[in-house]
Amino acid sequence: MLLITTSYPGEQPGSEAAGAFVADLARALQPFIDVRVVAPGPSETRERTPDGLEVYRFSAGDRPLSLLSPLRPWHWPRILGALRSLRRQALAANGDRRLAHTLALWLLPSGWAARSLLRQHGVPYSTWALGSDIWSLGRLPGVRRMLAAVGKGASAAYADGHVLARDAQRVCGRPFEFLPSARALEVVRTDPVRAAPPYRYLFLGRWHPNKGVDLLLDALELLRDDDWRSIGEVHIAGGGPMEDRVRSHIMRLQLASRPVRLSGFLGTVEAANALADSDRLLLPSRIESIPVVFSDAMTAGVPVVSMPVGDLPALVQPGLGWLSAGVEPAAFADAIRASFEGRIDADAITACARAFHPSTTARRLLDDWEVAA
Repeated sequence: MLLITTSYPGEQPGSEAAGAFVADLARALQPFIDVRVVAPGPSETRERTPDGLEVYRFSAGDRPLSLLSPLRPWHWPRILGALRSLRRQALAANGDRRLAHTLALWLLPSGWAARSLLRQHGVPYSTWALGSDIWSLGRLPGVRRMLAAVGKGASAAYADGHVLARDAQRVCGRPFEFLPSARALEVVRTDPVRAAPPYRYLFLGRWHPNKGVDLLLDALELLRDDDWRSIGEVHIAGGGPMEDRVRSHIMRLQLASRPVRLSGFLGTVEAANALADSDRLLLPSRIESIPVVFSDAMTAGVPVVSMPVGDLPALVQPGLGWLSAGVEPAAFADAIRASFEGRIDADAITACARAFHPSTTARRLLDDWEVAA
């Protein structure tokens, strides 16, 4: 099986966190079928990981592909170069004609490369939709047609959220099935989640408008002195295009003597340690399906404070966390206040963590692939 992905652990800052769940999925599949991976890198290379995975790196340059936009003409030379390299490496991965199936993460551009493999070598493919596929790229008429073509050509189509699956079906004209994305995070807590304040809060994600880090910072500004007595620390970790704004806002909070700590991108081990030291995870996203960090929190036994977007309203039930009444700073500040009280259902959190695990996803894919074969 070949996995084609635009997000995978590598040398770029943040790449480990961004693509860790894809690597965990590959490792979960490897005991049952030989796995090859096509993933971004600074240049075209071929490598073998210690656990036996063959990784074909396509040339994506020295910046994350997520920072490229087809709406910016000056980005097109790099986009086209990356696409040509992606296609070359996808075809090279089947140089010995042994591939039986391809899983494209995500529709574009990975699904486009998988479609090329189908056309040239007859290798069937499945595709897995991400929110950026449907909710961002799907707004562009020409790109929308390509999304539909990739989706219709797949032998199976998945989406990492129920709402996203319905939206993907409207764009592509075919059914999409829910398939959760999650990584195998090993979290070792030295002490349990606190049952009384002061609580330790964590934001772990990209500093991007979709992830709502600015909404979180505005919400923190709205908290009163009495509220901050229930907060031991707010740890904000990540990086991205809003870095200057995040850093200046954090400085204002710190000058006001608020216990806010800033760190950069966290690798898998660092993320596990940060969750192990937290009592609440903050999910202030404007646009979301089901973020990987949600399952990370469930694995760590940490309840979440979340915006009501995507599938999160259905997932964040009493006992698993607190849901904001709206996608705005004032409502999120109220949700943080609500998290000062309330019962946590440890059994429900454990059951949710079990459902969102790479081994569960791997078994589902292998079962579906056998049916398709």
